[in-house]
Amino acid sequence: MAAAVMVGLNGLYLLIVAFGNITDFGTNQAFVQHVLSMDTTNFGKPEGTDLDPNVMWRAITSPVIQNIAYVVLIAWEVAAAAVLLVAVVFWIRERGRGYRVARRLSSIGLVMLLLLFFGGFVVIGGEWFQMWTSTAWNGEDPAFRNSTLALLTLIVIHLPSKSWADD
Repeated sequence: MAAAVMVGLNGLYLLIVAFGNITDFGTNQAFVQHVLSMDTTNFGKPEGTDLDPNVMWRAITSPVIQNIAYVVLIAWEVAAAAVLLVAVVFWIRERGRGYRVARRLSSIGLVMLLLLFFGGFVVIGGEWFQMWTSTAWNGEDPAFRNSTLALLTLIVIHLPSKSWADD
């Protein structure tokens, strides 16, 4: 039951995030644009000033590419949320029968979530695009929190349990 609830909460969270990104497109679009353009990677100085020329070659300033990246991010959120919420259905349907499909779908959805927040925001946004140096557009703390919750859930569904005996 705990595993199903944790998977469901991860799925619901991601669904709400995607819904917010779709219905309030411009707010987080600005976040993606600033991260990719690296225009605030200057430890809180005015936008576009004191930028490190040694890393600015990494910046993506094309609005078309920035918007494509944002739409792909939203599509990934929707897909991961769908996988996790379908997994919850299987947690219910497979009750007492080993949870084989539920655990596999949960693993896929949670790894998708890790790829998004840990891979996309911490690794790519945080390090490649130097988001950690921005005081205005830094999403590393929420990304770390989301990654940690997904990883914790992934661990729970892979702990040894007599409930998984049929796998």
